[in-house]
Amino acid sequence: MIDPAYTPAEATGIWVFLEHDRGQLAPVSLEMLAKARELASKSGAILTGLLMGHELDAIAGEAAHLDLDRLVVVAHPLLDAFTAEAYAHAAREVILRERPDILLLGATPYGRDLAGRLAVTLRTGLTADCTDLSLDAANGLLLGEVSGFGGGILATIACANHRPQMATVRPGVFARTEAERAAAAPIERVEVDIPASARPVTVVARHRQERADISRADRLVVAGAGARGQLPLIEALAGALHAEIGATRVAVDEGWAGRDRQIGQTGVITHPKLAIVCGASGATQFTVGIDQADLVVALNSDPEAPIFEQADLCVVDDLLPVVRALVAEFESRGEGAP
Repeated sequence: MIDPAYTPAEATGIWVFLEHDRGQLAPVSLEMLAKARELASKSGAILTGLLMGHELDAIAGEAAHLDLDRLVVVAHPLLDAFTAEAYAHAAREVILRERPDILLLGATPYGRDLAGRLAVTLRTGLTADCTDLSLDAANGLLLGEVSGFGGGILATIACANHRPQMATVRPGVFARTEAERAAAAPIERVEVDIPASARPVTVVARHRQERADISRADRLVVAGAGARGQLPLIEALAGALHAEIGATRVAVDEGWAGRDRQIGQTGVITHPKLAIVCGASGATQFTVGIDQADLVVALNSDPEAPIFEQADLCVVDDLLPVVRALVAEFESRGEGAP
């Protein structure tokens, strides 16, 4: 077994990597803070936010009022734009100095890249894409719940002997925290030495495509294989309800909807008040993305479709005539409300 960078006896505290972009904290960081505070309250651990970048005064002032016990700020010119090498170099230096027991990161493109590199250089484990986190009360181990084989199994993973205990969490898994401190948490500015060789890639320009964030939509109309590519009709229903459009993997693979609209284990976890699921069979890898919806309405011509086990209201009928009738009804009301 590889020797740990430091041992459980030397480790203390729970840390959350505070991802940000264009002066805004990533929503997944706020979601992880809520769960981290829950874990810290149970264990009595100090909750620390790790904020990295360049010219961070404004966002650090905002972050200090989150539900944190302390905020560690790492500012350096080579951290002005995210590059995995430079961020991993700086984060490793700080982590080895501070020795946190637990480190949580968002399962975003940046978070996944950083987490993987840190796990290797710190010689520790990484539980990726967790659907839940808890603590073993007996020994303080972080327990990460992950699904596999298309959602057919749930595994609980722990890292017993290596530190930090690391996990990534997908956006939308946990509810976002609204807790804030009246007085700012202490800000500790940590200097790091990042040689130019630690950033072999130069960021010349960034282009960001604006996309709908269906993980935060209050209403969703979801197209499944049974929609048979009739996206204009699904869009009409979504428009009548002022809803966002979601899709199953089959619908995305067929090109009926973009990858950013995919719901489920390999897509987005959602928390809508209303989800109308049109023609989805209800495989577990899809339903994990809507099981936190307040109300699920399922439309399917197959009375044995598994989606009906997840639905609150079930309509067994030919999909397209039902959707047309719903569009006509909601448009006649002019309310955009179910």
